[in-house]
Amino acid sequence: MKGVGIGAVLISETGHHYPVTAQLRFYITNNMAEYEACILGLRLVVDMGVQEVLVLGDLDLLVHQIQGEWETRYLKLIPYRQCLQDLCQWFRSMEFRHIPRIHNEIVDALATLFRDQHAYCNIVEKELDGEPWFHDIREYIKSGAYPVQTTGDQKRII
Repeated sequence: MKGVGIGAVLISETGHHYPVTAQLRFYITNNMAEYEACILGLRLVVDMGVQEVLVLGDLDLLVHQIQGEWETRYLKLIPYRQCLQDLCQWFRSMEFRHIPRIHNEIVDALATLFRDQHAYCNIVEKELDGEPWFHDIREYIKSGAYPVQTTGDQKRII
């Protein structure tokens, strides 16, 4: 009823993280959601003017379809594949690699945490505590408890 959250995290060569999330409020399969997330991330990359991209995705199907190794038989995925192929034309260098879902936990956490909010983009340059921007999210997922210093307002965000 509420839709599904999608997310992508762009990581620059210098280590800066650029998370982006959105909520889709229409019926969508898991495979369609993976395509939507990839398109969301690549559109941000295009807007940033990046010319060389490595896409790490946890959906084997998407990676093999976009590389032309597997057919796209499901009719609803064909427009997604075409959209991704069109986006790939913007880049001087583009590579897709499959990674296990366990290595994509931060993107999954972002999509879940922000599914009730509007789409947005956030640039995280540096955290005051010296931890990566996703540290508190990862700890919350592991333990189910908020960090000790978290206030009531911050609990709504995490």
